[in-house]
Amino acid sequence: MRKALLVINCVILAIGNCGGPLIARLYFIHGGNRIWFSSWLETAGCPIILLSIACAYMHRSRTADPTSENKFFYMERPLFLAAVVLGIITGLDNYLYAYGLSRLPVSTASLIIASQLAFTAVFAFLLVKQKFTAYSINAVFLLSIGAGVLALHSSSDRPANEPNREYILGFVMTLAAAVCYALIMPLVELTYKKAKQEISYALVMEIQLVMCLVATVVCTVGMLAKNDFSVIGREAREFELGETKYYVIVICSAIVWQGFFLGGIGLVFCWSSLLSGIMIAVLLPITEILAVIIFNEKFQAEKGFSLALSLWGFFSYFYGEVKQSKKKKPDPEIEMDSSLPPKTLESNV
Repeated sequence: MRKALLVINCVILAIGNCGGPLIARLYFIHGGNRIWFSSWLETAGCPIILLSIACAYMHRSRTADPTSENKFFYMERPLFLAAVVLGIITGLDNYLYAYGLSRLPVSTASLIIASQLAFTAVFAFLLVKQKFTAYSINAVFLLSIGAGVLALHSSSDRPANEPNREYILGFVMTLAAAVCYALIMPLVELTYKKAKQEISYALVMEIQLVMCLVATVVCTVGMLAKNDFSVIGREAREFELGETKYYVIVICSAIVWQGFFLGGIGLVFCWSSLLSGIMIAVLLPITEILAVIIFNEKFQAEKGFSLALSLWGFFSYFYGEVKQSKKKKPDPEIEMDSSLPPKTLESNV
C-alpha cells in the first residue's frame, strides 16, 4: 500500500511541479501583474482535499469496527498548531516564489528553485537526523551540478526590457523561496515524528488542508492590503488572451498547485523530506523542456546535459534505496524459526 501511495504522490508532484510554474508564468506574461493574487492561487484550491478526506471517512465507515468512533477529522490540537505554523511559512514562501516568477523566465526560476535540494539536505540532517548513503550523496551532488550547469545560460534568458534591479530582486526572492521550502519539508517530517498520535495518510491530508488554508489566509491579507480583489475584474477584461481564458488559467492554477503541495507532503509521509527534494530537482529539466515548447524559450546544450545529470542522480538515489531495503529484509529461515513455539526452539538447540 505504501509503495502504491509513493507512486501516486510522485505522479501528483510531477503534475504540480511542472504545471504550476508554467501556468503562473502564463498569467504574468499575458497581462497579469497581481503578485499576492498569484501567491493566493498556489494554495486556494485546498478545498479539493476535502473530497479525499470525505472518501477516507466513507471507507472507514464501511470497514471500521462498528463499536469504534469514526470521526471526519482526527487531527488533535498539538498537530493542528504545528500545521498552522507550517501554513504561515508556506504563505510567505508562496509570495516569495510568485514575486520571483513574475520577474524571471520559467527556466531561470526553476534553476534557482533547484538549489532547494542542497538546503533540504542540510535541514533534513539538522532537524530529523537524515542518514546519508553514498548513493544519496551522489544524487545530491549530481542534481546540484545539473542546476549549476543550467546557470551557465541564465543571463541569456533575461526578459527583454527587464530592469536590472527588478531582475536581481526576482533572483533574490526566488532563492529565498527555495530556502523557505527546503525548511518546510524537514519541518513536516519532524512534525510526523514528534506527533503523539498515529500518522495515517488521511491525517496527512488533514495537515495539508490546514497548512493551505492558513497560507491562503496569509495571502488574502496581502491581497486586501494591495487592493487586489477590486482590480481582478478589470485585469480579466484587459487580459491579452481574453477574459474567459483568464478565469480558466486562474482556476487551473489553483487546482494544479494542489498537486505540488499534496504530492510533496505525501512523499515525506511515504519516504522522507530528502526524497521530496530530490523529486523536485529531477523535475527541473522537464519543466525547462515544457517551457521551451510552450513559451519558445531556447533549449541549449546545457539543458540537455542537465537533464542527463538529473536522471542519473534520480536513478542513483533509487538504486541505493532498493539496495538498502534488500539489506533490511529478514532472513526467511530466521523468520520461520522465530514463529515456532519456545519449546520447539529449545529442542532444536
